[in-house]
Amino acid sequence: QVQLVESGGGFVQPGGSLRLSCAASGIISKIYAMDWYRQAPGLQRELVADTTSDGSTAYADSVKGRFTISRDNAKNTVYLQMNSLRPDDTAVYYCKADVVSLGLGPYTYWGQGTQVTVSS
Repeated sequence: QVQLVESGGGFVQPGGSLRLSCAASGIISKIYAMDWYRQAPGLQRELVADTTSDGSTAYADSVKGRFTISRDNAKNTVYLQMNSLRPDDTAVYYCKADVVSLGLGPYTYWGQGTQVTVSS
């Protein structure tokens, strides 16, 4: 069984910063893509940032230049540094990982989500 646990969400004023973390645990052979998604009330879940096992990254246009995704493969952890936060960044943020476990997969796993609220 593989679990993803996010942390680092909270309340911040516009222009502020937060750093999200997502740690994968369990019997893990390899993790391919590790992504951050978000879902605001009444809207569909959207991809925010993606990183592959070789370190390539991609971002939604709405966060380019403000958010940075990174990963520590030794710790099976992905991070999302969020700067210059805006009220429209308010959402529940989820991490997703494509994981090979016990030689099977990759299978997709999701974290439980962490709330980010940007407001004055």
